[in-house]
Amino acid sequence: MKSGIQPADLGFFSVLASAGSLSAAARELGITTPAVSKHLAQMEARVGVSLVNRTTRRMSMTPEGDLYLEHARRILGEIDDLEELLGVSKATPKGLLRVNATLGFGRSHVAPLISKFVRKHPQVEVQLQLSVNPPPLTDDTFDVCIRFGAPPDTRVIARHIAPNRRLLCAAPSYLARHGIPKVPHELTRHNCIGIRQGEEAYGVWRLASGRGKAAAVEAVKIRGNLTTNDGEIAVNWALDGHGILMRAEWDIERFLRTGRLVQVLPQYHTPDADIYAVYPQRHQLAARVRAFVDFVALTFNQQSVR
Repeated sequence: MKSGIQPADLGFFSVLASAGSLSAAARELGITTPAVSKHLAQMEARVGVSLVNRTTRRMSMTPEGDLYLEHARRILGEIDDLEELLGVSKATPKGLLRVNATLGFGRSHVAPLISKFVRKHPQVEVQLQLSVNPPPLTDDTFDVCIRFGAPPDTRVIARHIAPNRRLLCAAPSYLARHGIPKVPHELTRHNCIGIRQGEEAYGVWRLASGRGKAAAVEAVKIRGNLTTNDGEIAVNWALDGHGILMRAEWDIERFLRTGRLVQVLPQYHTPDADIYAVYPQRHQLAARVRAFVDFVALTFNQQSVR
């Protein structure tokens, strides 16, 4: 038996990890489950370590398997990039594209967009993972992250996709019962719906009067009897009249338009949450990444969140 890592093992292991089980990988590869198990056993024999923990119902990566997978996917991506640089692929978008997005935004906006993208580019295989927080910028498990706010890191490319604002809002029924706050400090007397997301200080809302150097920012410590880490749930609570909510405009614009929610303290500015596509510098020449980011930007330009 040949020793060491074989080139064919890299793609096989990437598919296996994405599939999540031997049987699912077999379906993906068009072979039998015993054949997948045999290939994996041969790989492990060649490298001399266990790569996967197997049980009857599921499998998980060993630490060595995680390391193998990280390098395998990077190598496979670099092969695709090299083919594009040499003109072998004629710059046709193809290969694996790993996308990360936040939970609510990923479900409502990124997932439908990916559905349209793969119809246009059928040779691209997209893996979408949703998470509460963006992955670390040094994490090599994603090719493109759709996130709010530009990352303060020059090691990645951050392309501005669309403007986005955070707004304060409440249902008319809540405001009818409790009154409409006129200044930020009055929020302390209201039931405010809390969202624990990202790295922002929980329970503190910052509102500014004026713009630029003349802006005066007031930090308000809010309180309320409802808190969640899911933005969609928080919006539904606001629609039910439970309190005042601060939420990104993309998530509540349709409810503001129909009057189910009413903007609160519109004369004050809350922090912007512009939408960015973030990806490593080494991927800027990859056709699959360029095509996807261009597609995202064009879609949001045509269907502006503002």
